[in-house]
Amino acid sequence: MAFTGRGRELRILESWLDKVSSGSGGSRGQALVLKGRRRIGKTRLVQEFCGRSRLPYTFFQATRSQPAPLARRALFDAVSGGVGMKEYGAALAHVPPPDDWVRTLAAVAAALPADRPVILVLDEVPWLAESDPGFDAALKTAWDLHLSAKPVLLLLLGSDLSMMDRLTSYDHPFYGRAGEYTVGPLNPADVQESTGLDAAEALDAYLVTGGFPEVVTDWRTGESVSAYLARQVENPSSVLLTTGERSLAAEFPARLQAGRVLRAIGSGERTFSGIAASTGGTDGRPLAHGTLAPILTELTEVKRIVAADLPLSVQPAPKLKRYRIADTYLRFWLAHLENAVAQAERGRGEVSVARIQRSWPSWRGRAVEPVIREALARRLAMDAFPEAAEVGGWWNRQNNPEVDLVGADDLPIARRVFFVGSVKWRDEARFGARDLAELAASARLVPGAEEAPLVAVSRRPPTAEAADGLAAHWGPEDVITAWR
Repeated sequence: MAFTGRGRELRILESWLDKVSSGSGGSRGQALVLKGRRRIGKTRLVQEFCGRSRLPYTFFQATRSQPAPLARRALFDAVSGGVGMKEYGAALAHVPPPDDWVRTLAAVAAALPADRPVILVLDEVPWLAESDPGFDAALKTAWDLHLSAKPVLLLLLGSDLSMMDRLTSYDHPFYGRAGEYTVGPLNPADVQESTGLDAAEALDAYLVTGGFPEVVTDWRTGESVSAYLARQVENPSSVLLTTGERSLAAEFPARLQAGRVLRAIGSGERTFSGIAASTGGTDGRPLAHGTLAPILTELTEVKRIVAADLPLSVQPAPKLKRYRIADTYLRFWLAHLENAVAQAERGRGEVSVARIQRSWPSWRGRAVEPVIREALARRLAMDAFPEAAEVGGWWNRQNNPEVDLVGADDLPIARRVFFVGSVKWRDEARFGARDLAELAASARLVPGAEEAPLVAVSRRPPTAEAADGLAAHWGPEDVITAWR
C-alpha cells in the first residue's frame, strides 16, 4: 500500500526521536504510546517512520492469544532480526528467553546499542497484557531499571483504546513514563493529495472514505466520486465494502445490541428516545434506559465511534443531546453500504449506486457539517474571529430551527458567541438572499447570539446580494486549507 500524507504525525515522531538523539528528554530513553482504532494506519505510519530514520530498529508485532512464553521468544527473534540490529541482537538469537517479562525486557535492553539511538516498537501491547496480566507492571520495572538508560525510542502501539488509555492512567504502573498520541484517519488535505481531486471533490472523497488509508489508496488518481463508487460497489471484496464490516467485527465481535444501536444512529436516529425506539424488541417496546445508556456510554467514551453533541450557546441545554456516528467512513458505510455486499454478489452493483445517488445530496449536506466545524475550529475562522475557540451547532427541542454553525469561546456553554453560520453544500444553487434571511431569523433564536455576525460555508460562492450580509464566507478550498 502506497504511503500518503501523515506529515503532522511524522513530525511528532521525529520530535520524540530528537529527544533521544540530543539527550534533551530528561532520560536517555523516551517512550511514546500511540493509540488508534483498528485499520487506521498506526503500523504503516510507524514502519514508514522507522524506515525514514535510517537508524537500527526492531518492530515486534504481538499475536492475539499467543502464550506469554512464545511471545517472549518472538520478541527475542524480532530484536535479533531487526533492521540494522544484527550486531546488537545476535546474543538473543539462540538463547531461550527468561520465564518472565522483566528479565526478558532487561535482556532486550542489554542488547541495544549504548552509543547510538535505536527504535524499539511493540505493536498491539493490549494483546501482551491479555496473555500475561503482569506485563504492564513488568514493563514499568524494565523501563525504570534498564530500557530508559539506553538511547532508545520505545513506541507502544495498540488498537484497544480503553486498554491503551489505562496504560498511561494515574493508577497504572507506567503512569508518567510515556507521552501519548492518538492516530486518526488521513485528514481531508491528505485525501486530496492522494486522490488528485479538486477541493470540493476531495471533500466528497473524504466523506466516502473517512480517510481510512487502505480505502483512500484504492482511489485512482483523478477518479470522480461516482466512478469510484461504481467500481467499488460492483466488487463484493472491494476495500470500500469490506472495511466497515471488518471494523465492526473487530470492535464488537459478540455485541449484537451495540451493533443495533450503531445502525440506528447510522440510519439517522439522533435522540435517545429515537434510538431506543429503533432498537427495541419485536413487541414494539423501546430499549430500556438501563440497557441503552451504558451502550451509548461505551460507544461515545470508550470506543469513540459515536459523538454526543449538545447545542452551543450561552444557555445550558443538557437534555437536548444529539448522537451521530463520529467515524466518517463508518457513517457512510452504515448509511449506504451495509447491504451493498449482497447486491455485489448478485452482480447488481448498479442497485447500490442508484440508492446512493438518490440519498447523496441530503446525506452529504448533513455529513459535511462536522468536518466544516472542525475546519473552522482548527484555523479557518482565526483571522476573522480569533477568539472563537470552539465551533458547534444549535437546535431547540423541536429541531426547528437547527443552526449549523455557532462560534464561541467555550463548549458546550459559552460566555460569548462570536458568529452564527449556515452550511449549504449544494452542487448548483448558490448561497442566496433567501438563505441569508433564514439564517438571520434562526440566529435571533440562539441564546447570546442575537447580535452576532453571520457567516456561511458553501460549495459555491454566494450571490452578491447574500455576500453583502455576511461577515465571512468560506468555500471548499478554504476548508481543505485548514488541514495544511
